[in-house]
Amino acid sequence: MEDMFRFADELGPFKIIHVYEPSVSLKAVLVVDNVARGPALGGIRIAPDVSVEECFRLARSMTLKNAAADLPHGGGKMVIYGDPKMPQEKKNQLLRTLACALRNDEEYIFAPDMGTDEACMACIRDEITRVVGLPCELGGIPLDEIGATGWGVLHATEVALQYCDFELEGARVVIQGFGAVGKNTARFLAERGAIIVGVSDSRGTVRSPEGLDVKALLSLKKAGKSVIDYPDGEKLDRNAVIDIPCEIWIPAARPDVINEENMGRLNTKLIVEGANIPITAGAEKALYEKGVLYVPDFIANAGGVICAASEYRGSTRCAALEAIEEKVRNNTKTVLEDAKNRDILPREAAVDLALKRIKRAVNYP
Repeated sequence: MEDMFRFADELGPFKIIHVYEPSVSLKAVLVVDNVARGPALGGIRIAPDVSVEECFRLARSMTLKNAAADLPHGGGKMVIYGDPKMPQEKKNQLLRTLACALRNDEEYIFAPDMGTDEACMACIRDEITRVVGLPCELGGIPLDEIGATGWGVLHATEVALQYCDFELEGARVVIQGFGAVGKNTARFLAERGAIIVGVSDSRGTVRSPEGLDVKALLSLKKAGKSVIDYPDGEKLDRNAVIDIPCEIWIPAARPDVINEENMGRLNTKLIVEGANIPITAGAEKALYEKGVLYVPDFIANAGGVICAASEYRGSTRCAALEAIEEKVRNNTKTVLEDAKNRDILPREAAVDLALKRIKRAVNYP
């Protein structure tokens, strides 16, 4: 029992629920980390190899993200063990079973994450009402369709460039993970004049020093293909995305892709963390001390949860995008300015910002 509490602290986790239903081969974990500011809001991720500890780390990231964005929500995360590319019919069966099992756990609001989308949320909506990221036909603001997280990453990047010695126009960008977050980030940055020189997905990496055609890459992904099906450019192993020289490197996939062992391969000036916990703490610190600026994950990638919280309160798409822009820009500025003035890591400044807001909520009677 003590082992289950090895990562517990004064913030949480509030509860950990294991869901197992052998009749449909469902195995899932829900971590509700903290509810001081309100019910936990966090996505459902489908992956074959996530530990309970990693699920907790993702839930904690949501606690900090929601607090930093000043949302009336705590943090949580759900993981279904399985192949995210399983047939939709099978995925719907698992999601319906999961929603029924957690019908009475009102501390958690379902939302999409890696391996789930608005169609999945619509399936959950048939069973319970505590769900966001719904299709627009059901009154939702589809996060992937509007590129909510990528929209926030764009604005975090623009603010971070005020602390760099180069401009966005003409800057070389590499994106690790060309999924829902990565592809929209690429689209927004390319529209601002950045040159996307490398992208990766689960099957490999494509590189072109002259720049990739983002519209062509988006068409490939829409057709269910990989970036390595791109007709031009150099095809590489998926891990080779770390080695491509650039000014801006954006992780937008799984946790811990950059660590103490491979961080020396990065050749970049700015990292904007589009994924949750994509860099280990030690690697973040070492890179920053070498002069690589970074915007922490729960500051840079808060667009999705800001949009989800807006939807939950009946807001419009336009208002959600405006809220993302305002909150992400203000928080990025606050964190980087605080890190500079106090000579601390950006993550320390970001955590301080979030903790102050959580503690204020805890102290209310």
